[in-house]
Amino acid sequence: MNATGWGVLVYLVYMAVAVGLTYWLARTLFRAGGVFLESVFEGKRELGEAVNRLLVTGFYMLNLGYALYLVRSEPQASAFEAMQFLVNRFAVLLVTLGLVHFVNVFVFWRIRSRHDQSSVPTAPQAILVDSRE
Repeated sequence: MNATGWGVLVYLVYMAVAVGLTYWLARTLFRAGGVFLESVFEGKRELGEAVNRLLVTGFYMLNLGYALYLVRSEPQASAFEAMQFLVNRFAVLLVTLGLVHFVNVFVFWRIRSRHDQSSVPTAPQAILVDSRE
């Protein structure tokens, strides 16, 4: 197979795996994230579901856009070079998405911990009365 043939094959395999992986990850994050977001938003189910749908939509846009950006390549002269290209691109894609996911989880954890701290009752404050009056 010539360099053009390997390039077309690499594009087809890469896009099929990237789209399939994106769909699977989005569904998994949507299901697992619903419970988490409901607790973050204090049982306000509709708000949690709305935020979850927005996050999944953003995930699709970010992941597919980044996957398309990464697919730029030079002609592949052999099957080995084509495989190296695919493995490299998938590694970069997965590491980046993992980092973005952990940033999202951290942000929601901070929101939840701030809310938990604000709902902790405090001791009543003493009122000082001026005894000279």
